[in-house]
Amino acid sequence: MGQSNRLTAVLRHLSRYARLTRLDKPVGIWLLLWPTLWALWIAGNGRPLGPVFLALVVGTIVIRSAGCVINDFADRDFDGHVERTAKRPLVTGEVEPTEAIILFAGLMFIALGIALTLNTLTVVFAGIGAAITVAYPFTKRIISAPQFVLGIAFAWGVPMAFAAQTASVPQECWLLFLAAVVWGVIYDTQYAMVDREDDLKIGVKSTAILLGDMDRAFIAALQILLLSTLALVGRRADLGGWYFAGLGMATVLGLYQQWLIHERSREDCFRAFLNNAWLGACIFFGILLDYVFRAPV
Repeated sequence: MGQSNRLTAVLRHLSRYARLTRLDKPVGIWLLLWPTLWALWIAGNGRPLGPVFLALVVGTIVIRSAGCVINDFADRDFDGHVERTAKRPLVTGEVEPTEAIILFAGLMFIALGIALTLNTLTVVFAGIGAAITVAYPFTKRIISAPQFVLGIAFAWGVPMAFAAQTASVPQECWLLFLAAVVWGVIYDTQYAMVDREDDLKIGVKSTAILLGDMDRAFIAALQILLLSTLALVGRRADLGGWYFAGLGMATVLGLYQQWLIHERSREDCFRAFLNNAWLGACIFFGILLDYVFRAPV
């Protein structure tokens, strides 16, 4: 009986760590992973190296988990005042701050180990990405538009994918990186619209607060920029009909997101944010199918 109770206690504590790392909410993994996969497939001309694919996918999950931990550690004195985050483990006391730091360090050590299986250029980019991951949570108290920092953090898999696959970062890599940064600003602004009232009370900065009633127009302008930049990427990478069909589906989802955020309700803004996982999937499967059905040279 005692052994059963100990096992139950261990499983309960592991579940707290799973919630702290947001493994129960995988949307963040997809938002981080899709641009990495866009880049990897383009860099590999539709045939990415297996070990590189595995390292980047596992590394994405690990680094996103680490990012969630350091974010909640930085926000632990604020999250209790925000409706959406009031039950996070560091707020409720289910996980101690010291435990969170140890877990973060462990995850970053694992991420480093994964990066070291790749080439030197990728390791350099991984180090820069780790620094951005650590810095982002603290920018919400300093700059008025921390969404741009998050956009860079979530787009960093693009140069890493090109570096890992080709040991180079050509112009189309940085064009795709720009698109991924813009996309990150879009969905994180939608996310910030959910918490706008709470963030105003506690002094957390965001583009949603900075822009006020211009938030929807700002998102619409960035959506146009995103799709235009992705179209340029497609031209440079010689992608064809399947890819542009994927962009067409992404355009439809962008319009749907505009409809969702029209009234600026918390629930619908959050639904718009979640919808971006499908938008990223449309772009990836457009790339994938374009290479699968490409006529042999």
